[in-house]
Amino acid sequence: MTSAQLATPSRKQRVRTLWISDVHLGTRDCQAEHLSAFLKRYQADKVYLVGDIIDGWKLRGGMYWPQAHTNVIRRLLTMSKRGTEVIYVTGNHDEFLRRYSKLILGNIHLVDEAEHVTADGRRFLVIHGDQFDVITRYHRWLAFLGDSAYEFTLTLNRWLNHWRAKYGYGYWSLSAYLKHKVKSAVNFISDFEEAIAHECVKRGLDGVVCGHIHHAEIRQVGGVEYLNCGDWVESCTALIEHLDGNIELFRLADAHVQAAQQGIREPVSETVT
Repeated sequence: MTSAQLATPSRKQRVRTLWISDVHLGTRDCQAEHLSAFLKRYQADKVYLVGDIIDGWKLRGGMYWPQAHTNVIRRLLTMSKRGTEVIYVTGNHDEFLRRYSKLILGNIHLVDEAEHVTADGRRFLVIHGDQFDVITRYHRWLAFLGDSAYEFTLTLNRWLNHWRAKYGYGYWSLSAYLKHKVKSAVNFISDFEEAIAHECVKRGLDGVVCGHIHHAEIRQVGGVEYLNCGDWVESCTALIEHLDGNIELFRLADAHVQAAQQGIREPVSETVT
């Protein structure tokens, strides 16, 4: 079963909100085809693009923009034309757009942060999250260095998974493995989550939806709901709010495994109510 078959049901599923982040259009590791297929599944009232949708850092060094990346933009524009409100929340890799914050083009809004109210009345800060990353804020040269190291692990990922596929093994992410196993990376994620949760408490909000660290999550942190969209480079994850206010974490890998095992076409999600 191909991803397109998995992700294109006969009828679109109606949902209230979609959140996606860290797509990194303009890079070779962007999973643009998977994202386009995912977006085709849903009729959403709102779509939040939670930062790093376009990788301005990478585009400075040379243009890489295949048709699949254009197709993502076209899909979002089509959704907007059909009535979906698209809120583009800027991130650090697309910080060049921050000079245009508060720009409104039809159903498309460009902002640095937003507040979302769910169907059941919960208030969420929607922000990329680089504002709570001390390396990105105060040591930009380290951020660029870390980005280069991350890109190197993604290159190793491509090479490794080429050979895994050749011998019949499934996809495995080296960078995700290192992120979970290396103590400093685990501590960084924990510090990031606590800092952003503290900001929500200060503002009197119920929770946060963010991205930035490429680590999808739904859990309680510091007394608030912490939701991270993940990314469309390694994990291909997104957050979905259904019409009753329930928010789910979609994981493409889980959906593919379940589809192969059971012959179903529905995504696998974790739910927060």
